[in-house]
Amino acid sequence: MPNDLFSPAMRLLGWAVHGTFLVLLTIALLRTLHDEGTGFAAGGLVLGIVYIGGVVQAGRDRRPHPVAARVWIAALTATWAGLALASPDFVWLAFPLFFLYLHLLPLAAALPGVVLLTAAAIGAAAWHGGSVTLAEVLGPSIGASVATLMALAYQALHRESEQRRRLIEDLVRTREKLLGAEADAARLTERERLAREIHDTLAQGMSSIILLLRAARRDLDTGRDAARGRLLEAEQAAAENLEEARNFVRALAPPALQRSSLPDALRRITGSAAARSAARIRFETSGAPAELPVDYEVALLRIAQGALGNAARHSGAENVGVTLTYLDDMVVLDVFDDGCGFEPADAPGRPPEDGAGTGYGLQAMCDRARALGGTLTVESAPREGTAVVAALPMPGGDERR
Repeated sequence: MPNDLFSPAMRLLGWAVHGTFLVLLTIALLRTLHDEGTGFAAGGLVLGIVYIGGVVQAGRDRRPHPVAARVWIAALTATWAGLALASPDFVWLAFPLFFLYLHLLPLAAALPGVVLLTAAAIGAAAWHGGSVTLAEVLGPSIGASVATLMALAYQALHRESEQRRRLIEDLVRTREKLLGAEADAARLTERERLAREIHDTLAQGMSSIILLLRAARRDLDTGRDAARGRLLEAEQAAAENLEEARNFVRALAPPALQRSSLPDALRRITGSAAARSAARIRFETSGAPAELPVDYEVALLRIAQGALGNAARHSGAENVGVTLTYLDDMVVLDVFDDGCGFEPADAPGRPPEDGAGTGYGLQAMCDRARALGGTLTVESAPREGTAVVAALPMPGGDERR
């Protein structure tokens, strides 16, 4: 049987067994001294010394050695058998020995040992009484049965305790894995957010600056005033990009939204894009403007910036339109142009073959719309222009600013 006393209750049971043995041994010694003299009492003292010595040694060893435990049990059994045959007062010491058998020996060896010990106790009692009585049979038999049932109950409790321990260990490991997965997901989400912000702010701004500087270089030979104007626009774009970078680091709202409403911010970035492009770019609103949460306004502004940046770099359009529409149940942003167009099925997540972009812009716009429960639709075809439509569900009253 397992040697592990896994609970205070089992330790208490162990001390109860030791106490029972010593009490029964004391009673047997006193009766022996009174009835039969000191000879048998000396044998009882030897039995007590062997028992106490084994208990003390087991207390010192955190892991009792099976061989030493079996030698100890054999010495106790042999000493008890001799005393039980010599005096009936020692017969009842078999009861605590039942527990020792069941605790220290494997169950396959302990149960036959208990049966033999019970038979020996009954035989010793009959030897001294001259005949076998019902009490002499029932006493050791009931004691052996109680000890066996308690041992089996202990085994069941031990198995259940081990199962619970393993279950708790599995739960702890699973929790650690979940925490690790959540941390990985959080890092991935933050990485995607940073990628979107960098693409829609810093990368767009740098692209505008590059286009303006190229235009200024072309104008150096034909018109220095035009070139100077392009340089001023590039300087302004760089200043705006720097402000975007600072707000990005501080996790603040875009500068265009800090000082105005969403329609005004869209009108401002549309005007700025028109000043840096040869295309005619106009902005319109439709419907009654409604207050939107900051994350809605940021998403729509970034989508507009990304779509305008794509139109300026890739479409070659002559006309670009931006429309913000407020409906009863949604807010819709349209950015359309009459440029060269493309195949939308080939765009998401794939860098263009000409190396003009990263292929990330449309995916970033789509991710922004989906994060707020909306949709982003791209309609385009070669030589037929492009329309980017972002539709976000109108938030409830508690969500509006």
